[in-house]
Amino acid sequence: MKILIAEDDASTRTMLECLTKKWGYAVVSTSDGEEALRLLEAADGPNLALMDWLMPGLEGPEICRRLRSSRSEKDPYRYVILLTVKGEQEHVVRGLEAGADDYVVKPFDPQELKVRLDVGRRIVELQEMLRYNARHDVLTGLLNRRAGLERLEEECARSRREKTPLSVAVLDLDRFKEINDTYGHGGGDEVLRETAQRLRGLVRSYDVTARLGGEEFLLLFPGTSREAAEEICERIRGQFESEAFLSEKVFVTASIGVAGFGGDEDERALLRRADAALYEAKNGGRNLVRSARCRPE
Repeated sequence: MKILIAEDDASTRTMLECLTKKWGYAVVSTSDGEEALRLLEAADGPNLALMDWLMPGLEGPEICRRLRSSRSEKDPYRYVILLTVKGEQEHVVRGLEAGADDYVVKPFDPQELKVRLDVGRRIVELQEMLRYNARHDVLTGLLNRRAGLERLEEECARSRREKTPLSVAVLDLDRFKEINDTYGHGGGDEVLRETAQRLRGLVRSYDVTARLGGEEFLLLFPGTSREAAEEICERIRGQFESEAFLSEKVFVTASIGVAGFGGDEDERALLRRADAALYEAKNGGRNLVRSARCRPE
């Protein structure tokens, strides 16, 4: 796990770097408060921080305050331990109220510091697990409905802003109830997991795949025209049709509806058009890809 050492005293900083490296942490260090805040706010910033109370630029409590106030629910949690020579209770309370998770008074005992860091690491790992589970479907590991629709909104905004194409598809497994009736819900769950696995292998790394619910999946194709998205979806449909599921026990087909983003519609209208195209595929006999040809007036 990556850790930030923010300490303006060179000898203390060197000692902390040596200790934390010995304990298995990947160390990033600075002697400046403003630089510490920048590192912690970065998308790939350290999850743990040992931070001196008094530093040039920004003091430790102010860094904590700004870090907490700017954090959104999508951001990873940063666990902060303040280092201070101020052991009075009023200073401890001030630091914790600013958003610090823990504190260590200098001069510190290395073993105590290690134990406090171990606690912080466990809390960060738990936070990451909770954050992952909040955005991912437990059964398939794909984005869940909420996260998928959030990505749809984000991709529509980006497409509108950058004037780039975007296509959306809704995939539904055909006659899924028959699979559950024949192989039980355990067999149905395995088909859903295998569906997710196949989709990951058939779309590009920058495409987005989410489970909307039941046997229905959302596919987002950024920078992709409707025609190109149709070709991708046709490959997906053909692969599902040609390779059996459940260790070659059952063949499962999929119906897919595709819609291209018009630029002046919202994400809900785009999704409704993809849904309408999916119903056309279902009504046309299933195991088909159908496309919403144009936006409604």
